[in-house]
Amino acid sequence: MSVVLVIGASRGIGLEFVRQYTEAGDRVIATVRDAAGRARAEAQGAEVLTVDVSQPASVSGLAWQLDGEKIDTALYVAGVYASGTARSPPTRELFDQTLHTNVLGAMQVLPQVAPLVEAAQGRFGFISSGMGHIGSVESSQGWTYRVSKAALNMAVASAQHDYPAAILVALCPGWVRTDLGGPNAPLSASDSVRAMRATLAKLTPAHRGQFFHHDGRPFAGW
Repeated sequence: MSVVLVIGASRGIGLEFVRQYTEAGDRVIATVRDAAGRARAEAQGAEVLTVDVSQPASVSGLAWQLDGEKIDTALYVAGVYASGTARSPPTRELFDQTLHTNVLGAMQVLPQVAPLVEAAQGRFGFISSGMGHIGSVESSQGWTYRVSKAALNMAVASAQHDYPAAILVALCPGWVRTDLGGPNAPLSASDSVRAMRATLAKLTPAHRGQFFHHDGRPFAGW
């Protein structure tokens, strides 16, 4: 039985990771922000911790809550979307909320969790987005979100050098029907997560620090 940590499991893709991994017989530890998220994750069979990744004080307690664990698969799923284009600047509040959740939260979680992943010689996936792929930008729509995901990709690629016994990757889930993706997205959460689980399972040390589509195709020139 593998140990899986899902950071940001209150709903959507994170909750679907919990469902699929517990269904597969793995032991799943999930982090949520509130009581409603806790109830949903517990209903799927997870051991639940309360962590708000947008609040550094909350994130700082994660290491002691995981003390002694060896994590085979860790996932940083927490994220928020920010709309808007380059025709107007983001407000400081919007920028701070987006970058704190999508980037700073991951950077604060990483040194607490990556050593536990190294202890299991496991893999640590960070849910990014194709919108953060600099080589294929087609518009400025969601530009604050784009900036945050490009920064997350750099954080993953950089951190990999400090944790050589773990495999760190960024993953694009595709356009998924969630609260963030909306009802018109072509992928269901179950199909996206199933594909990402298969991608994670196939990773080798040669893939460390890279950025992948949900189905395992690498992003070129990212």
